[in-house]
Amino acid sequence: MNSDLIAALAIGFIGSSHCLVMCGGIVAALQLAMPGANVKRKLWLQLLLSLGRLTTYSFFGAVVGYFGASAMQLAGGSLLWLRLLAGCLLIAIALYISRLWFGLLKLEQLGQGIWRYIQPLTKHCLPLDSAKKAYLYGLCWGWLPCGLVYSALSWSLVSGGASSGALVMFAFGIGTLPAILLSGLAAQKLTQIKNNLMVRYITSFLLASYGVYTIWLAAKRIFI
Repeated sequence: MNSDLIAALAIGFIGSSHCLVMCGGIVAALQLAMPGANVKRKLWLQLLLSLGRLTTYSFFGAVVGYFGASAMQLAGGSLLWLRLLAGCLLIAIALYISRLWFGLLKLEQLGQGIWRYIQPLTKHCLPLDSAKKAYLYGLCWGWLPCGLVYSALSWSLVSGGASSGALVMFAFGIGTLPAILLSGLAAQKLTQIKNNLMVRYITSFLLASYGVYTIWLAAKRIFI
C-alpha cells in the first residue's frame, strides 16, 4: 500500500504540468473572483479550493475502491486481475509523462457528459468571498474531466477497499498541489524542472518499472 501511495503522489506531482494546462486558466480566473482579498486571504481561499478538489478525488477513490473489492468478491475472483490492469495503466501514464504517447487524453471525453451538469453549479459559488464558497467550488472543480485523474483511479480500483482507495486519490491530489498553489516565477521554475526531458524520462522509467513489476507479480500469482 505504501508503494502505491508513493506512486500516486509521483503521478500527481510529475503529471501536474497537465494540471497547469487544464486548470491554470481556472486558477487565474479564480484569483480575479476573490474581490478585495489580500495575498494571505487569497492563499487561504486557494487552499480551501484545493481541499474541496481533494475531497472529490478522495470520494472517487473510495467509491472505486469499494466497487473493485466488492466486484471481485461477488465474482469469486481475485484483485490480481485488476492489479494487472493497473500495472498496464501505470505504464500508459509513464508514456504520457514522457510525452511519447498521449492516449490518456481520450479518457477525458468520458467525463464531459457529467461535467456539463456540474459546471453550472459553480456559478452559485462566485464571487469567492467566503470559505464556504471556496470549498464548494473546489468540490465541483474535482469533477473536471482529466485523463490523469481517471488513470490514477485505477490504483484505487485495486486498493482493496474504500478507505485505501480514498487514500490513493488523496495522495495523488497532494502531488498536484505545488503546481496549482504556486504562481508566477515559482510556478514557472517548477514547470521548467518538471519539463526537463531528463527528469521526465527518469520519472517515467521509474513509474514504468513499477508498472512492469506490478504486472509481473500479478501474472506470477495468476498463471503460476
